[in-house]
Amino acid sequence: MTGQTPIRPDRAETSGRKAGFVGLGNMGWPMAHNLVEAGFELVVHDASAELAARFAAEHPGARAATGAASFGGLPVVVTMLPNGAIVRDVVLEWDGGIASALEPGAIVLDMSSSNPSDTVALGAALDGRGVRVVDAPVSGGVPRATTGELSIMVGGADEDVATVQPELRLMGDVARQYRTGALGSGHVMKALNNFVAAATYCATAEALVVGKTFGLDTGVIVDTLNTSTGRSFVSDVVFGDNVVTGKYATGFQLGLLAKDVHIAADVAASLGVSAPITALTDERWAESLSRIDGTADHSAAHQAWSEVDLTRD
Repeated sequence: MTGQTPIRPDRAETSGRKAGFVGLGNMGWPMAHNLVEAGFELVVHDASAELAARFAAEHPGARAATGAASFGGLPVVVTMLPNGAIVRDVVLEWDGGIASALEPGAIVLDMSSSNPSDTVALGAALDGRGVRVVDAPVSGGVPRATTGELSIMVGGADEDVATVQPELRLMGDVARQYRTGALGSGHVMKALNNFVAAATYCATAEALVVGKTFGLDTGVIVDTLNTSTGRSFVSDVVFGDNVVTGKYATGFQLGLLAKDVHIAADVAASLGVSAPITALTDERWAESLSRIDGTADHSAAHQAWSEVDLTRD
């Protein structure tokens, strides 16, 4: 849908519209908040019942689910969870599975970073019930989740994608909404995007280690990169705002990025594509995950590869 003017749904289109939302973490909370602000009536669920209750208490248009039956009759259920296995568990297993409460024609809108093979398998499992699946993973982090300007990569049948446009256009900028193809293609695109970001992180971290060891100030290195051809989101936001400052607070967990890189490597391997940089990047992030807790901010990954302090002098 690129090339279109960014348009939010009219309030009349969204006021009173009902949906479910599962996963109220760093990204899920502001995404769900934007739906409620636009007039949606939400049923919310999170692994932390306390978190779901707090969201409902702070948002009069929402109520916390007491079980899978709470999602009965909803036309759309959004999932924003750490991986496809958890999505499958919530949709098919938790309290009998949310899908058991949905009517034919309902759509599970999976905005998590899932393995595409898991997404395709979930679609097949739900097909017999008449429940549809759209995969729509996002990029842009907490800041753009908060402003409703996420990039969204959308896979699924055309009619299903059209049905969930009100939700997608409130959580993301339609100018950054990319129609990637059939079910699972959105998750492939998300994994590839995060692989590129992760590979760029590796290269940037190496440059800083070499430069710092030579005697350069890491702040000068990053400032130079960010006004030169080496500039990237990683050099600007991840290193400029979080590594050289010592904040390490991008809001994106190391384990989640390592998972996405591994998905990209799996996709390449399954296709028989020669992708040595993908494999090496997967190896580096797996190494960082073996040495640093997966819940740590991903900007701290370099600490597993080198003892050189990269904070600004």
